[in-house]
Amino acid sequence: IQDIRLAGGNNTAGRVEVQINGVWGTVCDDAWDELDAAVVCRFLGLNNGGKATTGAQFGQGVGTIYLDDVSCRGDETNLDECLMNPSIGNVQCTHAEDAGVEC
Repeated sequence: IQDIRLAGGNNTAGRVEVQINGVWGTVCDDAWDELDAAVVCRFLGLNNGGKATTGAQFGQGVGTIYLDDVSCRGDETNLDECLMNPSIGNVQCTHAEDAGVEC
């Protein structure tokens, strides 16, 4: 994962989008929780923890849904250090399940 950004919200809250091989995509909300959100917030330099949002609360993204079943301990520096469905881009989700955070 080269970069992470928030979309559909503001600079501290939004739909989580990740960049892989130069292309942006989204994260499925299966198993998405506060520990995962904390990693996103830390990556973005927003170190005050994070609230996980589900069900495309910040709108539906477009393109590939890269990650699914993300399971972080909470102390990682990037989502790619967390356990997840190993089939990046091959997930059983729709954009109605896009994950978000509120940092």
